Amino acid sequence: MKVLFEDNQIIVVEKPFNIPSQGDKTGDADMLSMVKDYVKEKYNKPGNVYIGLVHRLDRPTGGVMVFARTSKAAGRLSDEIRERKIQKTYLAICNGKFDETKGTMKDYLWKDEKKNTSYVVKASKKNAKEAILDYEVLKYDEKEDVSLVKIDLHTGRHHQIRVQFSSRMHALYGDTKYHGKGGNAQLCLWAYKLSLIHPTTKEELTYIDLPESKGIWKLIEGLNID
Repeated sequence: MKVLFEDNQIIVVEKPFNIPSQGDKTGDADMLSMVKDYVKEKYNKPGNVYIGLVHRLDRPTGGVMVFARTSKAAGRLSDEIRERKIQKTYLAICNGKFDETKGTMKDYLWKDEKKNTSYVVKASKKNAKEAILDYEVLKYDEKEDVSLVKIDLHTGRHHQIRVQFSSRMHALYGDTKYHGKGGNAQLCLWAYKLSLIHPTTKEELTYIDLPESKGIWKLIEGLNID
C-alpha cells in the first residue's frame, strides 16, 4: 500500500484501480481493511484498530483517499466534505476532441437504484440532484482520438463524472457502462489531487499522486500537472 502521509489523526493513501473503498459482497480486499491492517501491524496495536471512512472512490477509480485515525478527525473531515471544503481533482481520458478546452458542466442527475446507473434528467424529476464540475483539456491525442482532461468536482453525485461527460459524447475511455470506447480496458478515471484542512492543526494540506504512465495513460508524460 502506498502511503502519502500519516500522523496520529489521518492517513492519506493511494487507492489502486479496481479495489473497493470498503468491504462489499464480493469479499475482495478493500482499502478500509488494508489501512486497518497497515496501522495495526506498523504500530503493533492490540485488538481492533479504529479507521474512519469519510469518503469513497468508486471501485474502478483509483487515486488519493484520506482516512481518519480518530473519531474526532472523522467527524471534522466529514464536516469538511459536507461543507465542500475538501477539494478533489481528477484526471480522465475521454472520447474525442472537445470544442471548448475549458468549461463548466451543470446537470441534474437521477440514479436508477436497480440498474446502479445514473442519467441526466430535468431538474423537475423526483430525486434529481444538481451536479457541477469544471474541466480543462490538457492534451488531445489525434491517433487514439482521446483527450486528457482535468476535472474539479464541486458535487459528489453517483457516477457524476462518467455520466456528465458521456451525455456530451465524451464518455471515459474503458467505461462500457456509459458507452466509452476501449473495450475491456481499465476505466480511465483517477483522483490525483486531494486538498483538505487538517482536523486538528488546521493546516491546509494538498496531496498529489499521478497514475502510472503506461498504456493509454502515457498521455500524461511530459506534462506539468498541478
